[in-house]
Amino acid sequence: MSDKQIEIPIMIGVRDLAQKMGISPIDAIKKLMTNGVMASINQTIDYDTAAIVAGEFGFEAVPEEQVVEEKEETGEVPLWRQKIANEKDTDLVARPPVVTILGHVDHGKTSLLDAIRQTDVAASEAGGITQHIGAYQVEKESRLVTFLDTPGHAAFTAMRARGAQGADIVVLVVAADDGVMPQTREAIAHAKAARVPLIVALNKIDKPNANPDRVKNQLAELELVPDEWGGNTIVVPVSAKQKEGITDLLTSILLVADSIDIRANPQGKVIGTVIEAEVDKTKGVMASLLVQNGTLKNGAVVVAGISQGRIKAMYDYRGKPIQKAGPSIPVSVLGMNNVPAAGEIFEVVESERIAREIVLKRQETLKNQTATAKMSLEDLYARFKAGELKELRLILKADVQGSLEPIVKEINELAKTNSSEIAIKVLYAETGNIGENDVMLASASKAILIGFSVQADVTARRLAETEGVSIRLYDIIYRLTEDIEKALKGMLQPEFRETHIGKAQVLAVFPISKVGRIAGCRVLEGELHRNGKIRLTRGSDIVFEGEVASLKHEKEDVREVRSGFECGIGLKNFNDVAVGDMLECYSLEKNS
Repeated sequence: MSDKQIEIPIMIGVRDLAQKMGISPIDAIKKLMTNGVMASINQTIDYDTAAIVAGEFGFEAVPEEQVVEEKEETGEVPLWRQKIANEKDTDLVARPPVVTILGHVDHGKTSLLDAIRQTDVAASEAGGITQHIGAYQVEKESRLVTFLDTPGHAAFTAMRARGAQGADIVVLVVAADDGVMPQTREAIAHAKAARVPLIVALNKIDKPNANPDRVKNQLAELELVPDEWGGNTIVVPVSAKQKEGITDLLTSILLVADSIDIRANPQGKVIGTVIEAEVDKTKGVMASLLVQNGTLKNGAVVVAGISQGRIKAMYDYRGKPIQKAGPSIPVSVLGMNNVPAAGEIFEVVESERIAREIVLKRQETLKNQTATAKMSLEDLYARFKAGELKELRLILKADVQGSLEPIVKEINELAKTNSSEIAIKVLYAETGNIGENDVMLASASKAILIGFSVQADVTARRLAETEGVSIRLYDIIYRLTEDIEKALKGMLQPEFRETHIGKAQVLAVFPISKVGRIAGCRVLEGELHRNGKIRLTRGSDIVFEGEVASLKHEKEDVREVRSGFECGIGLKNFNDVAVGDMLECYSLEKNS
């Protein structure tokens, strides 16, 4: 390669392009502007645009050689697939693909599902869906496609968290006028973590302010390079409102289905996933099931989690009574003794006695579970040494985008220079406090949640305890990356231990101008310290954890207040204090 020749990938950032040419990014931006392209320093441009800019600076652009790394598959295998692993290959036949639709709120997920549903002539002849069972089927080119009518990340993750992974293909809905939004990124993270093929439905293309190229550029930045740009992601322009592009979308789904191994044995072991369940006032427990192997028959005995029962009646997605259902067929059944959880794996057993025995064993296991197997940085290296772990998965939440980008960059650099055999993968990075969805994604993906200058919501903390998810909070970047590096080397020890100092109750709240709300408290035990940490609880919920802004006793600033005395306390960056709240004062001491 000559000195004036540079390799450029399919997509490249403006800053990276400038570095390759050894020029200022400002000069590159100016040249882009003269060519009618408005791009910021962090924006990504395609190869053709980059080649034009390079040419104007006297460089010859050549396509960068795409090196495909052979990586060992480290994604979890869905539990239902594990259970049918012993099926003979000769007994397996193609089954309809199961599709779920994800995307940002208001980008048209429900409208798209409605448009797809209305293309099914059989459904319209039957007068539409008479009984909602969380799934339905449409026919395309004499082939069936099953859609999970439960759009939403929580439902998708709940299934994955229980090992179900009910969908074979994810359709990501992105509005052509709005582009990639926070929930779009979250949906992509879910699909990637589940290692499910993803098709993009570029919705609302009929809108006058639609900008498909901008959206494709945003998707490329998230490693979803459109196939027309030489990538592997099928992007289908659609308009749910105008019913445009629906046929193309269904064709793309069948194309992707043909490229992956979607097979089952209709004569084999009956197994599948609970889509949803509820108690009907007149009929009892109604459970929606998706058969994934074998053929489910009316009268069969089913076990799902700690629920069991003999099927008394079975209906298809139109509400029509049926006697049997094969792979990828969604059904609604009557006969379970209680409501099974969405995402539970169901199986058919020989008798009700065997079903009761299985349920009793599972109930006993749940009763005896005193602690959840927590995935933490502390035990990471030990689990790697035992052969249980090959990849450290991280979910990152930060206060602002300005913090997020350098942290992700630092972690990616660490991944490149890491000498350990454990790979590092950032599954999802977004701004905002840690919420329930983040915890569910971490639970389903066996990932660690890392927060930078953010708090974990109370509900998220409680869910993390239940699901056994490790949450680590930082306010200094180098400590964050240092901990990850130490964990990879097997040297990390828990950094701090907590020591209880005292406890107080809020008796009154005083609003003070220019200061905020001051809590009038009585110290019930121990002491409150000016330099101590404070945890504020309301009932069983942790509402605040942080520092003391001020501590006074009878209008005097004090360093500590002992048990039996009253005081006024202000909390740093927190004003939502209420009468009856409990304050716990504690210190964090570094381990020796």
